[in-house]
Amino acid sequence: MTGKQPFEAVVTEHGTTVLRVCRAVLGPADADDAWSETFLAAMRAYPDLPEGANVEAWLVTIAHRKAIDVTRAAARRAIPVAQAPDDAVAPASDSPGHGLDSDLAGAVARLPLKQRQAVAYHYLAGLPYADVAAILGGSVDAARRAAADGIAALRRRYHGATGSTMKGEARERA
Repeated sequence: MTGKQPFEAVVTEHGTTVLRVCRAVLGPADADDAWSETFLAAMRAYPDLPEGANVEAWLVTIAHRKAIDVTRAAARRAIPVAQAPDDAVAPASDSPGHGLDSDLAGAVARLPLKQRQAVAYHYLAGLPYADVAAILGGSVDAARRAAADGIAALRRRYHGATGSTMKGEARERA
């Protein structure tokens, strides 16, 4: 018997984090498929995972690859529509207790891909920048810069942000 926890416990412990990452990177429409594909692939590979491995980083890496697969598959599929919808509505399962609220999800979705991924992997999954850099295929400094730029853009665009007051807001109040 190995010292690893049962795979069911891995899903229970890290499932929510992986779903938040998938929603941030892909949006709510494709996140569930990527989440399922992530854990199917992880279940097959789990017996070969070394005991001391960072399971969360491993799962986020798999989710990253599955997100790329979903994005590529969507790009190959043509979806004929008579007229594009005026505005999209987030599904009911996209509530604050289950991931991102719809306004924040929209703000994250408008970030450039590298920034969106860096923000999702570092701030939503809690991975250190070294792991984010390994997943994205760049340097630690590049991962840190992409995440910082993404957070700065979110602070400018997302009205539900809390924390320090923006420079423009401080001038308006004065």
